[in-house]
Amino acid sequence: MTTQDIRTRWFRGVSEPGAKVRLVCFPHAGGAAVSFRDWATLTPPEIEVVSVQYPGRQDRLGDPCPTTMEELADAITTALLHEPSDGLPLALFGHSMGSSVAYEVARRLQDVPGRTLTRLIVSGRPRPRLPQELAPRPAPTDSEILDYVRRLDPEGAALYDHPELRPVIMPALRADFRILAAYRPAHLHRLGIPVTACGGDRDPMCPVETLSSWSDVTTEGLDVRAFPGNHFYLNPRKEELLAFLTSRLV
Repeated sequence: MTTQDIRTRWFRGVSEPGAKVRLVCFPHAGGAAVSFRDWATLTPPEIEVVSVQYPGRQDRLGDPCPTTMEELADAITTALLHEPSDGLPLALFGHSMGSSVAYEVARRLQDVPGRTLTRLIVSGRPRPRLPQELAPRPAPTDSEILDYVRRLDPEGAALYDHPELRPVIMPALRADFRILAAYRPAHLHRLGIPVTACGGDRDPMCPVETLSSWSDVTTEGLDVRAFPGNHFYLNPRKEELLAFLTSRLV
């Protein structure tokens, strides 16, 4: 498989000739690269926005979904290492499940020669829990998954009520929740880059005070920013969020 084939499979975005940093974005559980479709138009040309397309959804519907966090993070890291080494430093942004994926990719990339990481930005999720802090949970049932999604995102969850759509989109959501249920890293790797943690001030899944837990994964400091809203605060507060991220990246 050529480098271009790998890029086309895993990443969505347009090259920005004047970019100073490449922002790689990781979607939430059940989400896709389209979640970040207009971010490039809302950020300055110094930031090149690239979003990750997980397998098993949208134009990757035929690709099998990963079954573990390790499998998913390893595959994304390998794909990023196939990107041309053009000297652009990388910053990683993840929302909800994407925060954990971004963290796992960051720790794999941080010591790779020729690849510079500048910042990890996490959103809507506390830092990963260790086995002694929280035992892996049984894989949730479809009913449990959909009840949870309806509490966090009633509007988005309505898609799963369509009988013609549900069999198509449910497998990716189910696979993502099973990854999260089993994900417990053996220990926390401290990154030698700053971490920024964002969240909604009315997020029932990730109260603002839990965002400070990300200080355990960095030796270079954590800053926390709360925005008005619930778990998906980043949709109505997109411009405000991107202005804040720009201030941290440029």
